[in-house]
Amino acid sequence: MTTTLHMNKKIVRRFLLQTQDLLGRWPAVSLPSGPEQVMSLIRSLGCVQIDPVAAVTGNQHLVLGARDPGYNADSLNTLLSDHKVFEYFANAACVIPMEDYALFEPVRARLRERLAPSLQGLEKTVQHVLQRLKEEGPLPSRAFRAVERVSGYWDSADVPKTKDTTLALNLLLDSAVIRVVARQGNERYFHITESGLQQQGLTMKEDIDVLAQRQALLDKYIHAYRVVDARDPRLGWLKSTAAERRADIAARVSDGRMIPLKVEDVATPYYIRTEDEEMLLNLETAKADYDPSGPVRFLPPLDNLLWRRERIVDLFDFHYKWEIYTPEVKRTYGYYAMPILHGDRLIGRMDPRLDRKTGVLTVRLLSMEATAPPLEEWITDFREGLQFFASMHGARSISIEKTVPKELKKMLKSI
Repeated sequence: MTTTLHMNKKIVRRFLLQTQDLLGRWPAVSLPSGPEQVMSLIRSLGCVQIDPVAAVTGNQHLVLGARDPGYNADSLNTLLSDHKVFEYFANAACVIPMEDYALFEPVRARLRERLAPSLQGLEKTVQHVLQRLKEEGPLPSRAFRAVERVSGYWDSADVPKTKDTTLALNLLLDSAVIRVVARQGNERYFHITESGLQQQGLTMKEDIDVLAQRQALLDKYIHAYRVVDARDPRLGWLKSTAAERRADIAARVSDGRMIPLKVEDVATPYYIRTEDEEMLLNLETAKADYDPSGPVRFLPPLDNLLWRRERIVDLFDFHYKWEIYTPEVKRTYGYYAMPILHGDRLIGRMDPRLDRKTGVLTVRLLSMEATAPPLEEWITDFREGLQFFASMHGARSISIEKTVPKELKKMLKSI
């Protein structure tokens, strides 16, 4: 019988941060990272979520930049155009290592079945799009002229607003008939999936049964999350019942692949991979020598660390909600509030906007937690971190409009 591992929450959160490449200081001198370094980071994380909202830049670039001080968006675009990564649904739309393509066949199969009627309803437009891609190669959405306007599934009301070709492209993309093969900013270039995979010597799916594919995808999920709870409805990135999720975890505990984890003062049962036990125990042994200081990192709303909000409450005592869909008058922290990580603690939130024309990074609200450590423990790191964040994303100056507490604004006036 597997023995439950009992652990202090500080140690578990340090373990989580270490596996997320978010623990420890950056080197004094950071060299630019190339595609190889970025590819290694994506493999370590498992995948990185994509989002078009760009208060500063896209979520995927903020995630990678928070972990790699030498990161440049061109490296990710190179990996995509070189077919080293692909875009598809894991934890929502993500950048995923190309070697994992076959693992996601269960997700693709489910979406193909669900979207087949919609594709049949646009059959003429779909055939037109595919024929042009076959003859001309990768094309962006703007290369297609609409025959009519239709209601896209993203439209707020049942009113024809969307180009029929745009809807066809998105349905084909979700069904994996086509895929994104390049990006210029937020503009995506599409091409037929099967022909591209054949050129790379890859296949749509491995020759394994459905159950094995499901388990392989669950392995991928557990690698990405590391500290797992069976209540997560996204467990394994597949549709499953609560009973199925519990059974999946119980089977892994039974055969020794996972270990139950009881976190001090936390009611939720968590689990880790058996091969991660040594790392967790080593962190516990080294806790007396742990340096609580470190770079201040600003995490985007869809950062890997934040995927499971309940886990953030349990391990960091930090409640986070992305207020993008909250009416402006009801927002507490702002439209793009980014949690602030210092050392192993989430100490506040920053709501930034970058004006690329003027080069000004405006912090609309900087709000620190009431439980944040004393100011002198983090203010120097914060100044350095904010200046680095601004320069990494092309800002030439910083403007701070409001802070909580109020006196913090005066202390940051010299930035």
